[in-house]
Amino acid sequence: MNFREVLHVIGALLMWTAGAMLLPTVYAAGEGLFVPWMAASLGTAVLGLGFWRLTPREIRINPREGVAIVGLGWTAIVLAGAVPFIVTGTAPTVAGAVFESVSGFTTTGATIFPIIEDLPRSILLWRSISHWLGGMGIIVLGVAILPLLGMGGAQLFHAEAPGIPSDRLRPRIASTARLLWGVYALLTAMLAGLYLLLDMDLFEAVNHAMSCLATGGFSTRTASIGAFSAATQWVTMLFMIVAGTNFTLHYRVLSGRLGAWVRDEEWRWYVGSMAVAWALVFVALGVSRGGWGAGAARQAMFNVTAVHTTTGFATADFALWPAFAQVVLLGLMFMGAMGGSTGGGFKSVRTGVVLKHVAGEIRKVLHPRAVVVTKLGGRAVRPEVLHNVLAFLALYVVTHGIGTLLLAAMGEDLVTALSASLAAMSSIGPGLGEVGPASHYGNLGGAAHLVLSLLMLLGRLEFYTLLVLVFPSTWASWGRTE
Repeated sequence: MNFREVLHVIGALLMWTAGAMLLPTVYAAGEGLFVPWMAASLGTAVLGLGFWRLTPREIRINPREGVAIVGLGWTAIVLAGAVPFIVTGTAPTVAGAVFESVSGFTTTGATIFPIIEDLPRSILLWRSISHWLGGMGIIVLGVAILPLLGMGGAQLFHAEAPGIPSDRLRPRIASTARLLWGVYALLTAMLAGLYLLLDMDLFEAVNHAMSCLATGGFSTRTASIGAFSAATQWVTMLFMIVAGTNFTLHYRVLSGRLGAWVRDEEWRWYVGSMAVAWALVFVALGVSRGGWGAGAARQAMFNVTAVHTTTGFATADFALWPAFAQVVLLGLMFMGAMGGSTGGGFKSVRTGVVLKHVAGEIRKVLHPRAVVVTKLGGRAVRPEVLHNVLAFLALYVVTHGIGTLLLAAMGEDLVTALSASLAAMSSIGPGLGEVGPASHYGNLGGAAHLVLSLLMLLGRLEFYTLLVLVFPSTWASWGRTE
């Protein structure tokens, strides 16, 4: 492990983070917050420049260093992202500031603020920018730029985006990253334009477009998307589905292969499970309210979509819905969106593989001599891939259990502890109980904020990238290039 090479790349990432703070700094000039914002931006830039200039320019990144850059890079970015909340006095505690920053960059959308309209516009914009950068992955953005600095990026790309398929859209990994970011930016601009045509001003349109395409959930309104018209809600629902879809499929569709979505088995799992959940929740709401109507249908479809895609927008307080509907939502929180999307969760592709494997094991019990092969998209899933999926499932369940226990030990009730832990790991945002859509995370203590921040990072980086940092073997031969 050559730690100086790791610091070099982290320095570049910090400088980009400082650059992202410039636009909120402009807004801050009209709010009397220019000095603290400029201090935050300059401080981050100076630290990043120091790391970048005092380390070797010619570097070679091996897989071990790639993992270290992702884990330590994300840690540095979210800590730098917390500085504006602290220096402007917006966040009441340092732990709360870190929580809000982690929630932004991991596209979770959980917030400590009870009344969003009271926040300065510079802070609102920074929350949305952190969503947008974290959505596709700020380190994938780095991969697109690193070749310009003479650095290879394949190790970073695979460590940052393990859900993105190995079949690249272009031969070079940097070209792939640039294409994905191009599609991401195009869809964001399209949505912002539609919002402007409906009932949002420019500031709200840009903020909500960045938040939606990142499957984040931060809003400029306390009532979230529920504060806007039915037309805006339908448009948002469509783009949430798009954001939860593998972005390589979007590129193929934009390239003229219009059947790319339907031919993809994971996409069929994703849309099919969403349609079933829509129906179940709609029926549950109708039974509990004694009737069905267009409003109930829109509420059911919007909030199911928001949870399934891990966006976290809300138009109703589903913490007050019937228990059956809440259980359906918890299942969707676990499953999450597609691999290769900006969404979180266990991912639809892994869910499909697990269910097919379970069905195969049942067939083996009934037909002991049968040779059962788990297939996905008509192709056999390799044993090592299947083992990885099952190990990830075990890790996901165990981590969720530990998170729930820790929050319960801090005095939270079972529903709040269980849903908050799952919502953090799966990058959902709102949970149930005391952290439902009509509430916030500000009432939790500092220790709970730190626990949930760790869960958000673990879920966003799919566990292994952070967990390997605690093993001494990761840091073996520190200072030498392998």
